[in-house]
Amino acid sequence: MADRKASTHHSKKAARKRWGDLTDAQKARVVILGSVQLSLAAFAWTDLATRPKETVNGSKGMWAAIIAINFVGPVSYFWKGIRR
Repeated sequence: MADRKASTHHSKKAARKRWGDLTDAQKARVVILGSVQLSLAAFAWTDLATRPKETVNGSKGMWAAIIAINFVGPVSYFWKGIRR
């Protein structure tokens, strides 16, 4: 049993990579995806801040928190958070 726990713990630790372990292509993907995520969130928060509360489905505070969720948050805001 102890060996099983040790190997499970080791495999979880081995699955984690540090920045220096990534290839140049993997680093580029991380940077690109991170940039897209931050751009989406910044655009969504800016839109939320300037949009009248009457045109938002739900509270602005709730949507501000949801937007912080990677990719899903900003997309959800633009899909469901804005009254059309």
